[in-house]
Amino acid sequence: MSIDILMLLFQGGLFLITLLTLIVILIEKNSKK
Repeated sequence: MSIDILMLLFQGGLFLITLLTLIVILIEKNSKK
């Protein structure tokens, strides 16, 4: 695999982790009303 593909996978992974974290935070805020 080339470095470009590894970089794309790394950035995609960080993006997914960030989205999941935001979703969890929103769910916790909504349930703590």
